[in-house]
Amino acid sequence: MTDLSRDEAVARVEDLVATVEDDRMPVPVREIWVFGDVALGLDPVERLDVYLTKDILIGDESDDTDPDDLALGVEGIGETVRADWAAEHPEHVRTNSNGYAAPEKCLGAHLVDDDEPVHLEVCNASFDDNVTQRLEGALARETYENILDPRGACLWVDGQRSEDAFQKLRAGEFVLPTLSGALEMLGADPDVAEEAADAVRAYREAQDGATVRGDVV
Repeated sequence: MTDLSRDEAVARVEDLVATVEDDRMPVPVREIWVFGDVALGLDPVERLDVYLTKDILIGDESDDTDPDDLALGVEGIGETVRADWAAEHPEHVRTNSNGYAAPEKCLGAHLVDDDEPVHLEVCNASFDDNVTQRLEGALARETYENILDPRGACLWVDGQRSEDAFQKLRAGEFVLPTLSGALEMLGADPDVAEEAADAVRAYREAQDGATVRGDVV
């Protein structure tokens, strides 16, 4: 799939939010943010960057679905992802390198087609908290590609859609700094902020199709 026009990108975000609102998800989703090109008002949008805050599943409430009855050959059903979701959407079940059901990959498979220029960041922490945590870790280890672009807009929280945020997104009205400037505001030295911004851009440009990155804070 080629770049998205701005209108197409915003419409795609609206569809994604509606899917989270209407469908049973593999894990509960609490927040949906966008960041990067679409938040900056660019047209076209090379990649659509979306951040999901999810809950960690502690005891699956779908007691009427026995994971052993699903015969999917995947560990963690009913522990890391909902058993009833897996029963309804076996085609979207994805695992990590250890063969356990991976919530972030399951969310990605449910929400995004493989060939879409969409990147999902999935974490149990809110966007603002994870921006800070990831920046601190990346600066300490000089792994700048792991930085989360802090220039984001919150569109949906706990079932409530922000129509004001969507209106600003459609109109390109969010006023946001350059990436290096945003990193400086968060405490990075100017030279480091420039280098880190270059690393984030290089990481992003190397992506193709739908991608998912998950972490736990």
